[in-house]
Amino acid sequence: MADVANAQISHNGRTSHNGTEPSTAELVQRATEQVSRLVRDELTLARAELTEKGKQAGIGVGLFAGAGALAFFGLGVLVAAAILLLALVLPAWAAALVVAAALFVVAGVLALVGKRRVSRAVPPVPEATVRSLRADVDVVSAAVKDRGRA
Repeated sequence: MADVANAQISHNGRTSHNGTEPSTAELVQRATEQVSRLVRDELTLARAELTEKGKQAGIGVGLFAGAGALAFFGLGVLVAAAILLLALVLPAWAAALVVAAALFVVAGVLALVGKRRVSRAVPPVPEATVRSLRADVDVVSAAVKDRGRA
């Protein structure tokens, strides 16, 4: 961005072909090159940021899947064993109710952890890129205003 603000001074250490300030054509060429480079850099930043958010969403979805698998398999294996164990001291219906409540508490905790991880990645807006673009627009606007006053 410093190139845009200092465009009237030099371009790669050079003045215009006649030793005075650069011509409009030279300034337009420089601006085109700088905007092109800026857009490429911003797209690279956006790609990197969205990749990171995608990874976070994947982890969260994996945790949700883990919660579902635990709830499903846990109900199949542990329910029978726990109910049989508790049925030694409680009526069978009470033992089944206690075991089911415990399994659903564990599944709920895993689901909450998974939801928290997914919410870190949503919305998938490249926030750093948006901030950077706003800053770039501010610098370019200031440079244009300063150039108009000179």
